[in-house]
Amino acid sequence: MNFSYWEYKTWLSNVDFTIVGSGIVGLNCALQLKNKFPQAKILILERGILPNGASTKNAGFACFGSISEILDDLNTHSEEEVIQLVDKRYNGLQLLRQHLGDQSMKYLQHGGYELFTTNDNILYEECLLKRKNINKLLLPIFKEDVYHIKENIFNFKNIQPQYIYNSFEGQIDTGKTIEALLDKVLSSGIKILNNCTVKSFCDCTSSVKIETDHFTFSSNKLFIATNGFASQLGIQQVTPARAQVLITKPIDNLHIKGTFHLEKGYYYFRNIDNRILLGGGRNLDFKTEETTVLGQTQLIQQKLEEMLHKTILPSTSFTIDQRWSGIMGTGNQKKPILKAKTNNVFCGVRLGGMGVAIGSIVGKELADLLN
Repeated sequence: MNFSYWEYKTWLSNVDFTIVGSGIVGLNCALQLKNKFPQAKILILERGILPNGASTKNAGFACFGSISEILDDLNTHSEEEVIQLVDKRYNGLQLLRQHLGDQSMKYLQHGGYELFTTNDNILYEECLLKRKNINKLLLPIFKEDVYHIKENIFNFKNIQPQYIYNSFEGQIDTGKTIEALLDKVLSSGIKILNNCTVKSFCDCTSSVKIETDHFTFSSNKLFIATNGFASQLGIQQVTPARAQVLITKPIDNLHIKGTFHLEKGYYYFRNIDNRILLGGGRNLDFKTEETTVLGQTQLIQQKLEEMLHKTILPSTSFTIDQRWSGIMGTGNQKKPILKAKTNNVFCGVRLGGMGVAIGSIVGKELADLLN
């Protein structure tokens, strides 16, 4: 290490808590640790110049699951588990709003819509048939019906004549949200080192030895909040899942407002700054999208553009402005992994594409693993 005395003393000596990942989970974990241990020296290590997984790359959906997603979850989870999942997502969103305030996040509650393509007759009929049952299931959380029927007010094409509408869902400005969280963390005296990848760690009983691509140091405790990159640190129950996104240039008189889901949530779009942001399509090639490599594929990008032309903006001319991708963490269960790996190492990962919704709570619960 070619550090000066001052650099080592200020950043890398006597570190109480080190957090890997400066996304929603990592930042909330740091804030909770600071609340519990005000005098602690806390360091966050981030592999990217900006949070490099999904926290600054997601679509900004303040959502907790479309009706088809919840029905799909009921195939692999008990009713009680699904209620717990939705409750955690909804309360996580409220916690994020309380922490930052709606204005700093640019939170807007335009509602959420699920659309069904004309080929989705079976799924469409199942969702209509089971809508009342799902509303009843979720009544203890929301105290009123969640899912309602609406006509095709936005004039989308090649879809079923009705949407399933949810007034509880909203949207955020992802960049503003993370900026506000970072400001809160930094102003509390927590330090962040960017462009610093953790390569390995060793719990040496009295402390954790942490090796990065730039230096090696010790910390009393280590908290892993890398979600989609968790398998690189030995958490094999997490599978990376790349999500590809595109956004149009501004469109005059854009009348579409809200968050929208298609095909069990594998496609999603919204309005932002008079643009349409559209993402998804990993169901076209699950294996290729199980990667931590940021990038796009022709297969998925062509499908997204086709969806814009044929369904979302069939009568409107538009130009694609940007394309990007983010890395989520998924697995065979939707429930996040929150556990102590060793006496001094803890992890909060596998957010299943619901990081905006549950990231705040997972971060808090990750910190609370330390009694």
